[in-house]
Amino acid sequence: MEGHRFDPGPGHHRGSRSGSAFFVVRGQDGPMEVHRKQRRSAPHGFFAVEAAGLTWLAAANAVRVARVVAVGGDFIEVERLKTTAPAPADADAFGTALGALHDASADAFGAPPAGWSGDGYIGNAPLPLRTEPTWGTFYARWRLEPYLAASGIDRAGVSTLERLCSALEAGTFDDPAPPARLHGDLWNGNVLWTPTGVALIDPAAHGGHRITDLAMLNLFGAPHLERILAAYAAATAHLPDGWRELIGLHQVHPLLVHAVLFGGHYRAEAVAAAQQALALAH
Repeated sequence: MEGHRFDPGPGHHRGSRSGSAFFVVRGQDGPMEVHRKQRRSAPHGFFAVEAAGLTWLAAANAVRVARVVAVGGDFIEVERLKTTAPAPADADAFGTALGALHDASADAFGAPPAGWSGDGYIGNAPLPLRTEPTWGTFYARWRLEPYLAASGIDRAGVSTLERLCSALEAGTFDDPAPPARLHGDLWNGNVLWTPTGVALIDPAAHGGHRITDLAMLNLFGAPHLERILAAYAAATAHLPDGWRELIGLHQVHPLLVHAVLFGGHYRAEAVAAAQQALALAH
């Protein structure tokens, strides 16, 4: 929604913090609070691909997504959403809606959001958006291998991850499910519990395997997680048998990203998740 800014005045301004500000716009639907994120010298496309991802996810008409108000080279403005305490019924509804979002599909594994060409970002890390005919090949080539050199993982750990890449490219973990329309960075901080249900922000949207979003929810925890997963499983026919055992496999990528960005214990956790996945291959 495009709108015209006005001085919110006392009682309306919601405050600001470094790199971020809140204000109000007046649009066709009335006043709307807006969250502006800004980053000087942002990498090319940093905010534009986020806007494309939000728009692509919203087009599925499944889960509420923060509306994009404006975007530029060094900023994005999105609808600011009020939050409330997570409710069990909202968790059930979110699980069902997430299944519908994924079932809205994507053109291929690794496909970027509609209208976007080029790579993206997950947090502050680059995110290759390159397509492959199978999920295993995509995950090995574009979610694991690009992060190994900068991860700080020792040679033995890298060897484990390379063996996992070989198993992935051999099709060991492939299943018949079509590419899903993923949020791509679905940790709890990007899941907002509003008075009207769950809404999503800050995607790293792309075409991938649906377990990837479920694994990210599981990695750092989420309110009423078991209810979300149960409702999701009941809403889709595309989860493979034994899908819960595969959650660790899908956590290898975010753990590698965290190893690159933060180092520390994430390195050992990435290797451990890879070892567990390899054990399933035998």
